Amino acid sequence: MAIWKTHRVSDVVTEIDEEKFVLPVIQRSLVWEEDKMELLFDTLLKGDSFGGIMVIEEEKDTKPLFNYRPFTRDGNFIPSREVEKLKHLQYFVIDGQQRLQTFYIGLKGSINGKVLYFDLFSDYNIEYEFKFEKDENNLPKISKENNDRKIKEHFWYPVKVLFKRLKDTNDEDQVADEIIRKNNIKDGDRKTQIIKNIKAFYKNVITAETIGISKVVINKSLPALENRQRIVELFRRLNDGGTKLSPFDLVASILKGFSWEMEGFLNEMLDEYEDIGLSQDNLIKLIFLLQDNHAKEMASIEASDAEFAIQNRDRIKATLKALKDFLEFSKTYDYYKEGNRSFIPLFFISYHLFHKRIDIDALLNYFNNYETGNPDYPLIKKWLYHSLINGVFRSKGVGWIPYKTGVRKLLEVIKNFKNKKFPTNKLFKVYVEHPISFTTEYSSTNLEQLDSSFIFYLIYDRKRTIRTNDIDHIMPKSILEEKDFDWNLINSIANFQLLDYETNRGAKNGKSFREWINEDVQDKSNYVKIHLIPSDETLWDEAKFKEFIEERSKLIIEKINEYVK
Repeated sequence: MAIWKTHRVSDVVTEIDEEKFVLPVIQRSLVWEEDKMELLFDTLLKGDSFGGIMVIEEEKDTKPLFNYRPFTRDGNFIPSREVEKLKHLQYFVIDGQQRLQTFYIGLKGSINGKVLYFDLFSDYNIEYEFKFEKDENNLPKISKENNDRKIKEHFWYPVKVLFKRLKDTNDEDQVADEIIRKNNIKDGDRKTQIIKNIKAFYKNVITAETIGISKVVINKSLPALENRQRIVELFRRLNDGGTKLSPFDLVASILKGFSWEMEGFLNEMLDEYEDIGLSQDNLIKLIFLLQDNHAKEMASIEASDAEFAIQNRDRIKATLKALKDFLEFSKTYDYYKEGNRSFIPLFFISYHLFHKRIDIDALLNYFNNYETGNPDYPLIKKWLYHSLINGVFRSKGVGWIPYKTGVRKLLEVIKNFKNKKFPTNKLFKVYVEHPISFTTEYSSTNLEQLDSSFIFYLIYDRKRTIRTNDIDHIMPKSILEEKDFDWNLINSIANFQLLDYETNRGAKNGKSFREWINEDVQDKSNYVKIHLIPSDETLWDEAKFKEFIEERSKLIIEKINEYVK
Protein backbone atom coordinates (compact mmCIF):
# COMPACT_ATOMS: atom_id res chain seq x y z
CA MET A 1 0.00 0.00 0.00
CA ALA A 2 1.31 3.46 -0.94
CA ILE A 3 0.15 6.84 0.39
CA TRP A 4 0.83 9.98 -1.72
CA LYS A 5 1.47 13.42 -0.27
CA THR A 6 2.83 16.64 -1.78
CA HIS A 7 5.85 18.47 -0.35
CA ARG A 8 7.74 21.71 -0.97
CA VAL A 9 11.22 21.42 -2.43
CA SER A 10 12.64 23.67 0.28
CA ASP A 11 11.20 21.46 3.03
CA VAL A 12 12.53 18.26 1.48
CA VAL A 13 16.00 19.78 1.07
CA THR A 14 15.97 20.81 4.74
CA GLU A 15 14.94 17.30 5.75
CA ILE A 16 17.69 15.83 3.54
CA ASP A 17 20.10 18.03 5.50
CA GLU A 18 18.68 16.59 8.73
CA GLU A 19 18.95 13.05 7.33
CA LYS A 20 15.23 12.56 7.48
CA PHE A 21 15.46 11.50 3.83
CA VAL A 22 18.27 8.97 3.26
CA LEU A 23 19.40 6.42 0.69
CA PRO A 24 19.13 2.67 1.39
CA VAL A 25 22.22 0.60 0.63
CA ILE A 26 20.53 -0.91 -2.44
CA GLN A 27 20.70 2.46 -4.20
CA ARG A 28 23.55 3.09 -6.60
CA SER A 29 25.62 6.28 -6.55
CA LEU A 30 24.78 9.57 -8.24
CA VAL A 31 24.84 9.17 -12.05
CA TRP A 32 23.23 12.33 -13.40
CA GLU A 33 25.52 14.71 -15.28
CA GLU A 34 25.50 18.47 -14.75
CA ASP A 35 23.45 19.25 -17.86
CA LYS A 36 20.65 16.92 -16.75
CA MET A 37 20.60 18.58 -13.33
CA GLU A 38 20.39 22.01 -14.93
CA LEU A 39 17.41 20.93 -17.03
CA LEU A 40 15.59 19.63 -13.94
CA PHE A 41 15.68 23.13 -12.41
CA ASP A 42 14.25 24.53 -15.65
CA THR A 43 11.47 21.92 -15.44
CA LEU A 44 10.83 22.81 -11.80
CA LEU A 45 10.51 26.57 -12.43
CA LYS A 46 8.20 26.00 -15.40
CA GLY A 47 5.88 24.05 -13.11
CA ASP A 48 6.11 20.94 -15.30
CA SER A 49 5.85 17.43 -13.90
CA PHE A 50 9.10 15.58 -13.14
CA GLY A 51 7.67 12.40 -11.64
CA GLY A 52 6.99 11.25 -8.12
CA ILE A 53 9.30 10.08 -5.36
CA MET A 54 8.85 6.75 -3.59
CA VAL A 55 10.10 6.12 -0.06
CA ILE A 56 9.93 3.55 2.71
CA GLU A 57 8.87 5.05 6.04
CA GLU A 58 10.95 3.71 8.93
CA GLU A 59 9.92 4.59 12.48
CA LYS A 60 12.05 5.90 15.34
CA ASP A 61 13.66 3.30 17.64
CA THR A 62 13.28 0.51 15.06
CA LYS A 63 15.93 -1.39 13.11
CA PRO A 64 15.57 -0.40 9.45
CA LEU A 65 15.27 -2.97 6.68
CA PHE A 66 18.40 -1.58 5.05
CA ASN A 67 21.49 0.21 6.23
CA TYR A 68 21.76 3.62 4.64
CA ARG A 69 23.85 6.62 3.68
CA PRO A 70 23.01 10.33 3.63
CA PHE A 71 22.66 12.33 0.42
CA THR A 72 25.92 13.84 -0.80
CA ARG A 73 26.48 17.61 -0.88
CA ASP A 74 29.42 17.48 -3.28
CA GLY A 75 28.70 14.48 -5.53
CA ASN A 76 31.22 12.23 -3.77
CA PHE A 77 30.05 8.80 -2.64
CA ILE A 78 29.39 8.34 1.10
CA PRO A 79 29.61 4.76 2.43
CA SER A 80 26.50 3.31 4.07
CA ARG A 81 26.36 2.94 7.83
CA GLU A 82 25.08 0.07 9.94
CA VAL A 83 22.31 1.10 12.32
CA GLU A 84 20.63 -0.94 15.04
CA LYS A 85 17.99 1.67 15.96
CA LEU A 86 16.89 4.86 14.24
CA LYS A 87 17.12 8.05 16.28
CA HIS A 88 14.14 9.55 14.48
CA LEU A 89 11.61 8.78 11.75
CA GLN A 90 13.35 8.45 8.39
CA TYR A 91 12.32 8.08 4.74
CA PHE A 92 14.42 5.65 2.68
CA VAL A 93 14.28 6.77 -0.96
CA ILE A 94 13.85 3.85 -3.36
CA ASP A 95 12.83 5.88 -6.42
CA GLY A 96 13.75 9.48 -7.18
CA GLN A 97 17.29 9.60 -5.79
CA GLN A 98 18.74 11.43 -8.81
CA ARG A 99 16.06 14.17 -8.67
CA LEU A 100 16.30 14.75 -4.93
CA GLN A 101 20.07 14.66 -5.11
CA THR A 102 19.93 17.31 -7.85
CA PHE A 103 17.82 19.65 -5.73
CA TYR A 104 20.07 19.14 -2.71
CA ILE A 105 23.30 19.77 -4.64
CA GLY A 106 21.86 22.70 -6.57
CA LEU A 107 20.35 24.49 -3.57
CA LYS A 108 22.91 23.64 -0.88
CA GLY A 109 26.02 22.03 -2.35
CA SER A 110 28.19 21.55 -5.40
CA ILE A 111 29.32 18.94 -7.92
CA ASN A 112 32.82 18.52 -9.34
CA GLY A 113 33.71 21.65 -7.37
CA LYS A 114 31.05 23.66 -9.24
CA VAL A 115 28.07 25.51 -7.77
CA LEU A 116 24.82 26.21 -9.58
CA TYR A 117 24.07 29.63 -11.07
CA PHE A 118 20.69 30.97 -12.24
CA ASP A 119 20.51 33.48 -15.10
CA LEU A 120 18.19 36.17 -13.74
CA PHE A 121 17.84 37.55 -17.28
CA SER A 122 16.45 34.18 -18.46
CA ASP A 123 13.53 34.53 -20.84
CA TYR A 124 10.88 32.63 -18.91
CA ASN A 125 8.83 32.19 -22.09
CA ILE A 126 11.65 30.10 -23.56
CA GLU A 127 13.87 28.59 -20.86
CA TYR A 128 15.04 29.17 -17.30
CA GLU A 129 18.80 28.92 -17.71
CA PHE A 130 20.96 27.28 -15.03
CA LYS A 131 24.66 26.50 -15.16
CA PHE A 132 27.17 24.73 -12.89
CA GLU A 133 30.55 26.49 -12.76
CA LYS A 134 33.56 26.83 -10.44
CA ASP A 135 34.40 30.41 -11.33
CA GLU A 136 31.67 32.95 -12.10
CA ASN A 137 34.06 34.61 -14.56
CA ASN A 138 33.92 31.50 -16.76
CA LEU A 139 30.16 31.74 -17.25
CA PRO A 140 29.03 32.92 -20.72
CA LYS A 141 28.34 36.65 -20.92
CA ILE A 142 26.12 36.73 -24.01
CA SER A 143 23.43 34.22 -24.99
CA LYS A 144 24.30 32.55 -28.29
CA GLU A 145 21.75 29.74 -28.19
CA ASN A 146 18.43 31.55 -27.75
CA ASN A 147 18.21 34.17 -30.49
CA ASP A 148 14.67 35.08 -29.45
CA ARG A 149 15.67 36.23 -25.96
CA LYS A 150 14.61 39.76 -25.07
CA ILE A 151 17.92 40.39 -23.27
CA LYS A 152 20.99 38.94 -24.95
CA GLU A 153 23.38 39.18 -22.01
CA HIS A 154 23.29 36.87 -18.99
CA PHE A 155 23.01 37.85 -15.35
CA TRP A 156 24.25 34.82 -13.39
CA TYR A 157 23.37 34.61 -9.71
CA PRO A 158 24.46 31.83 -7.29
CA VAL A 159 21.48 29.61 -6.52
CA LYS A 160 22.65 28.83 -2.96
CA VAL A 161 22.72 32.54 -2.13
CA LEU A 162 19.31 33.17 -3.70
CA PHE A 163 17.77 30.17 -1.95
CA LYS A 164 19.11 31.15 1.47
CA ARG A 165 18.04 34.78 1.13
CA LEU A 166 14.51 33.84 0.06
CA LYS A 167 14.25 31.40 2.98
CA ASP A 168 15.53 34.02 5.44
CA THR A 169 13.24 36.84 4.28
CA ASN A 170 10.28 34.85 2.96
CA ASP A 171 9.76 37.85 0.66
CA GLU A 172 10.55 37.56 -3.06
CA ASP A 173 9.89 41.28 -3.68
CA GLN A 174 12.43 42.33 -1.06
CA VAL A 175 15.08 39.99 -2.47
CA ALA A 176 14.44 41.16 -6.04
CA ASP A 177 14.73 44.83 -4.94
CA GLU A 178 18.00 44.09 -3.12
CA ILE A 179 19.53 42.44 -6.17
CA ILE A 180 18.38 45.22 -8.50
CA ARG A 181 19.76 47.97 -6.21
CA LYS A 182 23.04 46.21 -5.46
CA ASN A 183 23.73 45.63 -9.17
CA ASN A 184 22.53 49.09 -10.20
CA ILE A 185 19.96 47.76 -12.67
CA LYS A 186 18.21 50.74 -14.29
CA ASP A 187 16.62 49.33 -17.43
CA GLY A 188 12.92 48.53 -17.03
CA ASP A 189 12.98 45.29 -19.07
CA ARG A 190 15.90 43.97 -17.06
CA LYS A 191 14.18 44.80 -13.77
CA THR A 192 11.03 43.02 -14.96
CA GLN A 193 13.03 39.96 -15.98
CA ILE A 194 14.75 39.74 -12.60
CA ILE A 195 11.51 40.15 -10.68
CA LYS A 196 9.63 37.53 -12.70
CA ASN A 197 12.46 35.00 -12.51
CA ILE A 198 12.82 35.41 -8.75
CA LYS A 199 9.06 35.06 -8.32
CA ALA A 200 9.12 31.79 -10.34
CA PHE A 201 12.02 30.51 -8.21
CA TYR A 202 10.30 31.53 -4.95
CA LYS A 203 7.00 29.97 -5.94
CA ASN A 204 8.29 26.60 -7.21
CA VAL A 205 11.13 26.10 -4.74
CA ILE A 206 9.94 27.79 -1.54
CA THR A 207 6.13 27.86 -1.40
CA ALA A 208 4.49 25.48 -3.88
CA GLU A 209 4.10 21.78 -3.09
CA THR A 210 5.79 20.54 -6.24
CA ILE A 211 7.15 17.15 -5.10
CA GLY A 212 4.81 14.18 -4.85
CA ILE A 213 6.07 11.58 -2.38
CA SER A 214 4.61 8.11 -1.96
CA LYS A 215 5.21 6.31 1.32
CA VAL A 216 5.37 2.53 1.01
CA VAL A 217 3.92 0.83 4.07
CA ILE A 218 5.81 -2.26 5.22
CA ASN A 219 4.23 -5.16 7.05
CA LYS A 220 6.72 -5.49 9.89
CA SER A 221 5.12 -8.73 11.06
CA LEU A 222 6.81 -10.45 8.09
CA PRO A 223 10.44 -11.60 8.33
CA ALA A 224 12.96 -8.87 7.54
CA LEU A 225 14.52 -10.87 4.70
CA GLU A 226 11.15 -11.29 3.02
CA ASN A 227 10.46 -7.56 3.29
CA ARG A 228 13.92 -6.73 1.91
CA GLN A 229 13.36 -8.99 -1.08
CA ARG A 230 9.97 -7.37 -1.65
CA ILE A 231 11.49 -3.88 -1.65
CA VAL A 232 14.37 -4.93 -3.93
CA GLU A 233 11.81 -6.36 -6.36
CA LEU A 234 9.88 -3.08 -6.22
CA PHE A 235 13.15 -1.23 -6.82
CA ARG A 236 13.79 -3.44 -9.86
CA ARG A 237 10.32 -2.77 -11.31
CA LEU A 238 10.64 0.96 -10.79
CA ASN A 239 13.74 0.80 -12.96
CA ASP A 240 11.45 0.56 -15.99
CA GLY A 241 11.09 4.35 -15.75
CA GLY A 242 13.47 7.21 -14.98
CA THR A 243 17.22 6.71 -15.27
CA LYS A 244 17.60 3.04 -16.03
CA LEU A 245 19.99 0.87 -14.10
CA SER A 246 22.09 -1.58 -16.05
CA PRO A 247 21.34 -5.27 -15.41
CA PHE A 248 24.41 -5.44 -13.18
CA ASP A 249 23.38 -2.30 -11.27
CA LEU A 250 20.26 -4.24 -10.42
CA VAL A 251 22.26 -7.33 -9.50
CA ALA A 252 24.43 -5.16 -7.25
CA SER A 253 21.30 -3.76 -5.60
CA ILE A 254 19.97 -7.27 -5.00
CA LEU A 255 23.27 -8.40 -3.48
CA LYS A 256 23.41 -5.31 -1.26
CA GLY A 257 19.85 -6.10 -0.21
CA PHE A 258 21.06 -9.44 1.12
CA SER A 259 24.14 -7.98 2.81
CA TRP A 260 24.85 -4.29 3.33
CA GLU A 261 28.57 -5.09 3.45
CA MET A 262 28.42 -5.76 -0.31
CA GLU A 263 28.45 -2.01 -0.93
CA GLY A 264 31.81 -1.56 0.77
CA PHE A 265 33.16 -4.73 -0.88
CA LEU A 266 32.18 -3.60 -4.39
CA ASN A 267 33.48 -0.06 -3.92
CA GLU A 268 36.77 -1.19 -2.38
CA MET A 269 37.53 -3.63 -5.20
CA LEU A 270 36.57 -1.16 -7.92
CA ASP A 271 38.63 1.67 -6.42
CA GLU A 272 41.72 -0.52 -6.24
CA TYR A 273 41.51 -2.46 -9.51
CA GLU A 274 39.65 -0.25 -11.93
CA ASP A 275 42.96 0.36 -13.72
CA ILE A 276 43.03 -3.22 -15.04
CA GLY A 277 39.44 -3.06 -16.29
CA LEU A 278 37.60 -4.33 -13.22
CA SER A 279 34.11 -2.85 -13.52
CA GLN A 280 31.13 -3.53 -11.29
CA ASP A 281 29.77 -5.86 -13.96
CA ASN A 282 33.03 -7.82 -14.16
CA LEU A 283 33.37 -8.07 -10.39
CA ILE A 284 29.86 -9.49 -10.05
CA LYS A 285 30.51 -11.94 -12.91
CA LEU A 286 33.71 -12.97 -11.15
CA ILE A 287 31.81 -13.68 -7.92
CA PHE A 288 29.51 -16.02 -9.85
CA LEU A 289 32.34 -17.66 -11.80
CA LEU A 290 34.33 -18.37 -8.65
CA GLN A 291 31.29 -20.43 -7.59
CA ASP A 292 31.39 -22.33 -10.93
CA ASN A 293 28.33 -20.53 -12.28
CA HIS A 294 28.85 -18.77 -15.60
CA ALA A 295 25.24 -17.81 -16.30
CA LYS A 296 23.59 -16.75 -13.06
CA GLU A 297 20.15 -15.28 -13.71
CA MET A 298 18.89 -12.26 -11.79
CA ALA A 299 15.87 -14.15 -10.52
CA SER A 300 18.10 -16.87 -9.04
CA ILE A 301 20.45 -14.62 -7.07
CA GLU A 302 20.48 -15.76 -3.46
CA ALA A 303 21.72 -14.57 -0.10
CA SER A 304 24.47 -17.18 -0.46
CA ASP A 305 26.01 -15.16 -3.32
CA ALA A 306 26.43 -12.13 -1.07
CA GLU A 307 27.63 -14.37 1.77
CA PHE A 308 30.22 -15.96 -0.53
CA ALA A 309 31.61 -12.57 -1.51
CA ILE A 310 31.75 -11.24 2.06
CA GLN A 311 33.18 -14.44 3.57
CA ASN A 312 35.85 -14.57 0.84
CA ARG A 313 36.43 -10.84 0.72
CA ASP A 314 40.11 -11.01 1.73
CA ARG A 315 40.81 -13.93 -0.58
CA ILE A 316 39.17 -12.20 -3.56
CA LYS A 317 41.18 -9.08 -2.79
CA ALA A 318 44.39 -11.14 -2.61
CA THR A 319 43.44 -12.82 -5.89
CA LEU A 320 43.05 -9.48 -7.64
CA LYS A 321 46.35 -8.26 -6.19
CA ALA A 322 48.11 -11.39 -7.53
CA LEU A 323 46.37 -10.90 -10.88
CA LYS A 324 47.65 -7.33 -11.10
CA ASP A 325 51.15 -8.51 -10.17
CA PHE A 326 50.99 -11.06 -12.98
CA LEU A 327 49.95 -8.39 -15.50
CA GLU A 328 52.84 -6.18 -14.42
CA PHE A 329 55.44 -8.98 -14.52
CA SER A 330 54.19 -10.28 -17.88
CA LYS A 331 54.24 -6.74 -19.31
CA THR A 332 50.52 -6.75 -20.11
CA TYR A 333 49.50 -4.26 -17.43
CA ASP A 334 49.83 -1.25 -19.77
CA TYR A 335 47.79 -3.08 -22.40
CA TYR A 336 44.91 -3.54 -19.96
CA LYS A 337 45.37 -0.13 -18.39
CA GLU A 338 44.61 1.41 -21.79
CA GLY A 339 41.00 0.34 -21.26
CA ASN A 340 38.32 -1.29 -23.38
CA ARG A 341 40.00 -4.71 -23.18
CA SER A 342 38.16 -7.97 -22.73
CA PHE A 343 38.23 -9.05 -19.09
CA ILE A 344 37.48 -12.69 -19.99
CA PRO A 345 41.06 -14.01 -19.75
CA LEU A 346 41.46 -12.23 -16.41
CA PHE A 347 38.39 -14.09 -15.09
CA PHE A 348 40.15 -17.40 -15.60
CA ILE A 349 43.54 -16.33 -14.30
CA SER A 350 41.69 -15.08 -11.19
CA TYR A 351 39.69 -18.31 -10.98
CA HIS A 352 42.87 -20.37 -11.06
CA LEU A 353 44.57 -18.23 -8.40
CA PHE A 354 41.53 -18.12 -6.10
CA HIS A 355 41.25 -21.91 -5.99
CA LYS A 356 44.92 -22.56 -5.13
CA ARG A 357 45.13 -24.28 -1.76
CA ILE A 358 47.41 -21.68 -0.25
CA ASP A 359 46.76 -19.15 2.49
CA ILE A 360 46.00 -15.50 1.80
CA ASP A 361 49.55 -14.31 2.54
CA ALA A 362 50.97 -16.80 0.04
CA LEU A 363 48.37 -15.72 -2.50
CA LEU A 364 49.24 -12.05 -2.03
CA ASN A 365 52.86 -12.86 -2.85
CA TYR A 366 52.22 -15.63 -5.34
CA PHE A 367 54.22 -14.15 -8.22
CA ASN A 368 57.12 -12.74 -6.19
CA ASN A 369 59.42 -15.46 -7.56
CA TYR A 370 57.80 -15.56 -11.00
CA GLU A 371 61.13 -15.81 -12.88
CA THR A 372 62.58 -18.82 -11.08
CA GLY A 373 60.26 -20.75 -8.83
CA ASN A 374 56.68 -20.32 -10.03
CA PRO A 375 55.50 -23.16 -12.31
CA ASP A 376 52.21 -21.39 -13.10
CA TYR A 377 53.70 -18.14 -14.38
CA PRO A 378 55.03 -19.35 -17.78
CA LEU A 379 51.89 -21.42 -18.39
CA ILE A 380 49.53 -18.52 -17.68
CA LYS A 381 51.67 -16.11 -19.68
CA LYS A 382 51.76 -18.48 -22.65
CA TRP A 383 47.97 -18.87 -22.58
CA LEU A 384 47.31 -15.14 -22.23
CA TYR A 385 49.74 -14.08 -24.96
CA HIS A 386 48.56 -16.61 -27.53
CA SER A 387 44.91 -15.89 -26.69
CA LEU A 388 45.41 -12.14 -27.12
CA ILE A 389 47.50 -12.50 -30.29
CA ASN A 390 44.72 -14.59 -31.84
CA GLY A 391 41.98 -12.28 -30.58
CA VAL A 392 39.88 -15.17 -29.30
CA PHE A 393 38.03 -12.93 -26.87
CA ARG A 394 36.66 -10.84 -29.69
CA SER A 395 33.82 -12.13 -31.88
CA LYS A 396 35.47 -14.89 -33.91
CA GLY A 397 32.69 -16.43 -35.99
CA VAL A 398 29.47 -18.38 -35.96
CA GLY A 399 28.70 -20.01 -32.66
CA TRP A 400 31.55 -18.41 -30.70
CA ILE A 401 30.34 -15.57 -28.52
CA PRO A 402 33.19 -14.84 -26.09
CA TYR A 403 31.02 -13.81 -23.11
CA LYS A 404 28.69 -16.79 -23.58
CA THR A 405 30.11 -19.83 -25.33
CA GLY A 406 33.69 -18.78 -24.61
CA VAL A 407 33.19 -18.34 -20.88
CA ARG A 408 31.07 -21.48 -20.59
CA LYS A 409 33.51 -23.75 -22.43
CA LEU A 410 36.60 -22.41 -20.67
CA LEU A 411 34.93 -22.78 -17.27
CA GLU A 412 34.00 -26.40 -18.07
CA VAL A 413 37.69 -27.13 -18.49
CA ILE A 414 39.42 -25.04 -15.84
CA LYS A 415 37.10 -26.07 -12.99
CA ASN A 416 38.65 -29.55 -13.27
CA PHE A 417 42.11 -28.14 -12.53
CA LYS A 418 41.60 -26.49 -9.16
CA ASN A 419 44.89 -26.48 -7.24
CA LYS A 420 46.70 -28.02 -10.21
CA LYS A 421 48.99 -26.51 -12.81
CA PHE A 422 47.34 -23.99 -15.10
CA PRO A 423 45.81 -26.05 -17.97
CA THR A 424 47.23 -24.05 -20.89
CA ASN A 425 47.04 -26.75 -23.55
CA LYS A 426 43.58 -27.91 -22.44
CA LEU A 427 42.30 -24.34 -22.86
CA PHE A 428 43.98 -24.08 -26.27
CA LYS A 429 42.14 -27.27 -27.19
CA VAL A 430 38.84 -25.48 -26.50
CA TYR A 431 39.67 -22.95 -29.23
CA VAL A 432 40.71 -25.60 -31.73
CA GLU A 433 37.76 -27.91 -31.15
CA HIS A 434 35.11 -25.21 -31.29
CA PRO A 435 36.62 -24.45 -33.93
CA ILE A 436 37.79 -20.86 -34.13
CA SER A 437 40.79 -19.35 -35.88
CA PHE A 438 43.69 -20.08 -33.54
CA THR A 439 47.36 -20.91 -33.88
CA THR A 440 50.57 -20.83 -31.88
CA GLU A 441 52.72 -20.87 -35.02
CA TYR A 442 53.00 -17.44 -36.61
CA SER A 443 54.14 -16.62 -40.12
CA SER A 444 53.62 -14.00 -42.82
CA THR A 445 50.76 -16.08 -44.19
CA ASN A 446 48.59 -15.75 -41.06
CA LEU A 447 49.67 -12.31 -39.86
CA GLU A 448 46.48 -10.64 -41.08
CA GLN A 449 44.30 -13.06 -39.08
CA LEU A 450 45.86 -11.93 -35.80
CA ASP A 451 44.59 -9.22 -33.45
CA SER A 452 46.09 -5.94 -34.62
CA SER A 453 45.80 -4.06 -31.30
CA PHE A 454 47.93 -6.62 -29.43
CA ILE A 455 50.32 -7.02 -32.38
CA PHE A 456 50.95 -3.26 -32.25
CA TYR A 457 51.61 -3.60 -28.53
CA LEU A 458 54.29 -6.23 -29.24
CA ILE A 459 55.79 -4.40 -32.22
CA TYR A 460 56.54 -1.45 -29.97
CA ASP A 461 58.04 -3.58 -27.19
CA ARG A 462 54.87 -3.26 -25.09
CA LYS A 463 55.36 0.49 -24.68
CA ARG A 464 53.27 2.22 -27.34
CA THR A 465 49.47 1.87 -27.63
CA ILE A 466 46.71 2.76 -30.09
CA ARG A 467 44.95 5.03 -27.61
CA THR A 468 47.75 7.60 -27.59
CA ASN A 469 48.80 7.34 -31.25
CA ASP A 470 47.42 7.35 -34.77
CA ILE A 471 47.42 4.19 -36.86
CA ASP A 472 49.33 5.43 -39.91
CA HIS A 473 50.00 3.95 -43.36
CA ILE A 474 53.79 3.74 -43.64
CA MET A 475 53.56 4.07 -47.40
CA PRO A 476 50.70 6.49 -48.10
CA LYS A 477 47.38 5.04 -49.13
CA SER A 478 46.83 7.75 -51.76
CA ILE A 479 50.09 6.96 -53.61
CA LEU A 480 49.59 3.20 -53.43
CA GLU A 481 46.02 3.45 -54.77
CA GLU A 482 47.30 5.43 -57.74
CA LYS A 483 49.68 2.55 -58.47
CA ASP A 484 46.75 0.05 -58.30
CA PHE A 485 48.04 -2.04 -55.43
CA ASP A 486 45.55 -4.44 -53.83
CA TRP A 487 43.33 -2.81 -51.17
CA ASN A 488 43.99 -5.58 -48.64
CA LEU A 489 47.73 -5.19 -49.08
CA ILE A 490 47.57 -1.40 -48.69
CA ASN A 491 45.64 -1.81 -45.42
CA SER A 492 47.60 -4.77 -44.06
CA ILE A 493 49.20 -4.57 -40.63
CA ALA A 494 52.59 -4.78 -42.36
CA ASN A 495 51.91 -1.29 -43.78
CA PHE A 496 50.77 0.21 -40.48
CA GLN A 497 52.74 1.98 -37.77
CA LEU A 498 51.82 4.02 -34.69
CA LEU A 499 52.69 7.71 -34.91
CA ASP A 500 51.91 10.61 -32.62
CA TYR A 501 48.99 12.72 -33.87
CA GLU A 502 51.06 15.82 -34.62
CA THR A 503 53.59 14.03 -36.82
CA ASN A 504 51.02 11.95 -38.69
CA ARG A 505 48.71 14.85 -39.44
CA GLY A 506 51.53 17.30 -40.07
CA ALA A 507 54.89 16.63 -41.71
CA LYS A 508 54.15 13.09 -42.88
CA ASN A 509 50.67 13.64 -44.23
CA GLY A 510 50.55 12.29 -47.81
CA LYS A 511 54.33 12.30 -48.44
CA SER A 512 56.05 9.37 -50.10
CA PHE A 513 57.81 7.25 -47.50
CA ARG A 514 61.32 7.78 -48.90
CA GLU A 515 60.83 11.57 -49.08
CA TRP A 516 59.46 11.80 -45.57
CA ILE A 517 62.03 9.59 -43.83
CA ASN A 518 64.95 11.34 -45.57
CA GLU A 519 63.70 14.90 -45.06
CA ASP A 520 61.77 14.86 -41.78
CA VAL A 521 63.15 12.02 -39.62
CA GLN A 522 66.19 13.20 -37.66
CA ASP A 523 67.39 9.82 -36.39
CA LYS A 524 66.66 7.35 -39.18
CA SER A 525 68.44 4.38 -37.59
CA ASN A 526 66.42 4.71 -34.38
CA TYR A 527 63.18 5.22 -36.31
CA VAL A 528 63.81 2.11 -38.41
CA LYS A 529 64.50 0.09 -35.27
CA ILE A 530 61.43 1.31 -33.36
CA HIS A 531 58.96 0.77 -36.22
CA LEU A 532 60.47 -2.48 -37.55
CA ILE A 533 61.21 -0.92 -40.93
CA PRO A 534 63.33 -3.03 -43.33
CA SER A 535 66.85 -1.61 -43.27
CA ASP A 536 67.29 -2.16 -47.02
CA GLU A 537 66.71 1.36 -48.32
CA THR A 538 66.05 0.09 -51.85
CA LEU A 539 62.67 -1.07 -50.50
CA TRP A 540 61.68 2.41 -49.31
CA ASP A 541 59.97 3.24 -52.57
CA GLU A 542 56.27 2.77 -53.24
CA ALA A 543 57.16 0.94 -56.47
CA LYS A 544 58.74 -1.78 -54.27
CA PHE A 545 55.71 -1.92 -51.96
CA LYS A 546 55.16 -5.70 -52.21
CA GLU A 547 58.78 -6.47 -51.37
CA PHE A 548 58.66 -3.93 -48.54
CA ILE A 549 55.55 -5.62 -47.09
CA GLU A 550 57.14 -9.08 -47.30
CA GLU A 551 60.24 -7.97 -45.40
CA ARG A 552 58.35 -6.02 -42.76
CA SER A 553 56.00 -8.97 -42.19
CA LYS A 554 59.05 -11.10 -41.39
CA LEU A 555 60.29 -8.52 -38.89
CA ILE A 556 56.87 -8.42 -37.18
CA ILE A 557 56.74 -12.23 -36.94
CA GLU A 558 60.23 -12.25 -35.44
CA LYS A 559 59.07 -9.76 -32.82
CA ILE A 560 55.99 -11.83 -31.98
CA ASN A 561 58.05 -14.99 -31.63
CA GLU A 562 60.52 -13.14 -29.43
CA TYR A 563 57.75 -12.74 -26.85
CA VAL A 564 56.05 -16.14 -27.11
CA LYS A 565 58.93 -18.59 -27.50
